[in-house]
Amino acid sequence: MKTLESERLIMTMYTLDDAEGLYAYACNPNVGPHAGWAPHKDVEESREIISTLFMPCEAWAIRLKESGRLIGTISLEPDKYRPDSNSREMGYSLAEDQWGKGVMTEAAKCVLDFAFGELGLDQVGICTSLVNKRSQRVIEKCGFKYEGTIRRAYRIWDGTTRDSMVFSMLKDEWKK
Repeated sequence: MKTLESERLIMTMYTLDDAEGLYAYACNPNVGPHAGWAPHKDVEESREIISTLFMPCEAWAIRLKESGRLIGTISLEPDKYRPDSNSREMGYSLAEDQWGKGVMTEAAKCVLDFAFGELGLDQVGICTSLVNKRSQRVIEKCGFKYEGTIRRAYRIWDGTTRDSMVFSMLKDEWKK
C-alpha cells in the first residue's frame, strides 16, 4: 500500500517504530472502548497490535503534516460480511484531542478515493456500534448508506456483546 496525503494529513503504513505514537493515543480510556477495544496498557502492547493486526492488514498511521505526530489509524481490511466480493471494510481510530476537527472524515475520504480509484474496489463497508456517535457522524459525512443492524454481532474487550450498525458505499455512489 502506498502513502496517502490530504490537505492536513499524511498516512503511512505502520511499522514497529510507530509503537510509542500509537500508545500515546491508544492508552486513553476515552478512545478504544467506544470502538470495542481496551485502552493499551503499555508500548509493548501497542507494538504487538501493530505486528499482529495493523501490519498484516496494511493499516495506515495517520499523521498531522505540520508536526508529523501520529494521531490515528485507518485501514481497509477484508470485508467480513462480503468475503466473496470486491469489497473491503474500513476501520479507524483517532486521538481524543483531534475529535471534532473533521480529521477522520478527511482521512476516510482520502482512503475512499484510493479504494475506488486505485484499488478498483466495487464496494467499501464500515461497521460501528450504536454507542459510537462520533464514528456514525464520520460515516454520514462520507456518504455511506445504512444497511441495517446486526444484533449481538461481536464481543468487546470487557466480555459484553454489541450490536453492529452496517453501512456501505458502492463505487457508483463514490463517483457522484
